[in-house]
Amino acid sequence: MIFTALCNQIFQRSIGDYHRQDNVDTPIANPYPAGSVEHLLYHKNWIDTVQWHLEDIIRDPEIDPVAALAIKRRIDASNQERTDLVEYIDGYFLDKYKTVVPLAGATINTETPAWAVDRLSILALKIYHMQQETERTDVSDEHRSSCRTKLAVLVTQRTDLSQAIEELLADIEAGRKYMKLYKQMKMYNDPALNPVLYARK
Repeated sequence: MIFTALCNQIFQRSIGDYHRQDNVDTPIANPYPAGSVEHLLYHKNWIDTVQWHLEDIIRDPEIDPVAALAIKRRIDASNQERTDLVEYIDGYFLDKYKTVVPLAGATINTETPAWAVDRLSILALKIYHMQQETERTDVSDEHRSSCRTKLAVLVTQRTDLSQAIEELLADIEAGRKYMKLYKQMKMYNDPALNPVLYARK
């Protein structure tokens, strides 16, 4: 199975597993072996799926401000975990292609493979939820029609992004492109770098 087909299959499984309970506090039950790329992909999408729903909850105009703050901090923590998972997935690619010698004139891509996979994971969520909108019975025909049009665009976008990822991986494997892993330096989460936090010391 090509890599992006595997990604899309795992993302659909993760999203389906989450929506059986549809609760942001449902513990993850990753079905794939620890240490495998499948395990990382499932975990990555599970984080995205929970965060998707936290973002919905926090936009309730009647939400209690204390609850909203707790969710905002939970989203911040989720973003950090999401970034960590992306870096783990890029680590998988770095290890896989570690023996490849870049060709003369090889170039670096604008993003790493795992950050492209991150976008693929979010697209899977957009497709799932837009599909739900096309099936609602409490909205107008115009709403469903508009959502069907948007869904078609999202599906096309997933096809195009999947192809672009496959081409990037083929280029890295052939030495036409090379990758670097820059650890994300999220300053707002670091008490030594966030001025609001270190000013309190």
